Amino acid sequence: MFPFSPQPSSDHTIWTVGELSAYVRQMFDLDYRLRDIDVSGEISNFTRAASGHLYFTLKDSAAQLKCVMWRSQAERLRFRPAEGDAVIAHGRVSVYEVGGVYQLYADYLQPAGRGDLAAAFERLKDKLAAEGLFDADHKRPIPGFARKIGIVTSADAAALRDILNVLQRRNPLVSVLIAPTLVQGEQAPAQIVRALRRLDARDDIDLILVARGGGSIEDLWAFNDERVARAVYEARHPIISGVGHETDFTITDFVADLRAPTPSAAAELAVPDLAGVRPALAQMDAALAAVLLDDLAARRAAVRSFAQLLALLSPRRLLDSDRQQVDGLAGRLERSVRRALDRQRGRLAIAGAGLSAVSPLATLARGFAIVRDADGRLIRAVGEARPGATITIQVSDGTFGAQVTGSG
Repeated sequence: MFPFSPQPSSDHTIWTVGELSAYVRQMFDLDYRLRDIDVSGEISNFTRAASGHLYFTLKDSAAQLKCVMWRSQAERLRFRPAEGDAVIAHGRVSVYEVGGVYQLYADYLQPAGRGDLAAAFERLKDKLAAEGLFDADHKRPIPGFARKIGIVTSADAAALRDILNVLQRRNPLVSVLIAPTLVQGEQAPAQIVRALRRLDARDDIDLILVARGGGSIEDLWAFNDERVARAVYEARHPIISGVGHETDFTITDFVADLRAPTPSAAAELAVPDLAGVRPALAQMDAALAAVLLDDLAARRAAVRSFAQLLALLSPRRLLDSDRQQVDGLAGRLERSVRRALDRQRGRLAIAGAGLSAVSPLATLARGFAIVRDADGRLIRAVGEARPGATITIQVSDGTFGAQVTGSG
């Protein structure tokens, strides 16, 4: 039953405009085919309201259909719809009762001719997102000063020339290793995976660029391949994705550690501009030199302070003091010894004078003599001198021999 009750008359039921519009709207809403529908056509009368809602008409050679897309859905569009675009609109058909018209309430738009690819893109994107391949905590930081960069792209593509020109201009010191591959066609995904893994297996690579120029969604489809996405996710080295133009998005962009809008932009993100870095390096060099000089001066002052403190605490000072004290004691000892020697000399002189007074030599000097027998024994009495014996007589200035002739 419907939530309105038209007024009956004698002949037939009379409907109000609102009741009829509500009835028609509910008829549309009850038709499941109109609740999930895709409609193709050309955009005309396109208007973007200040609120952000989109109002336009889809038309073909046979008819026209009014459409509305609310801002929440419009903000998720991957392209900017414009007058004359051929599109496929998804949504539900219902009645706008105030205007008395039926219209399509669109929740998604895509350029016509890309429906299947876009649906496949969304399915793979949702699948990989659910597995965590897009998670931010898996993103590896891009090195600030890469020394060698690997590039996965077509060897004869303009994108490669653009990348090399940018790298040469910004940082001519960086080395480049190119892993050429197809970037379009059925064989491209497998080749891209092999090229990427060859580079990733090297230990002398700091960063890898995966790049190709712009094109249609079909041209870029190799970079929406699940094999390529998983190879990027499993890589050891950081990867920058520079595929297509700024408005192009691929699955590789979401998996890579950093997405660049173009191949040239990928090269700019890969290396710093040395022309801009040199002034900063010069300032850092000056600041570092100043810090080192200040630190050196502080250390020299500390060394001087420690040297002074060491001099105060050094055993050499005590040794010097002890040496001086030893010198003083030695001088005192020398003087004391000299005085003692002088006293002993005086005493010795006195004793010598006393001895001289009683010395036999002194007696001899007074005219006396000392007589000894042949054996050197003193002859003290006449009886000890036998006649004929040889004797020795010592006088003050020497000795001489004599013979005893007799005794009296």
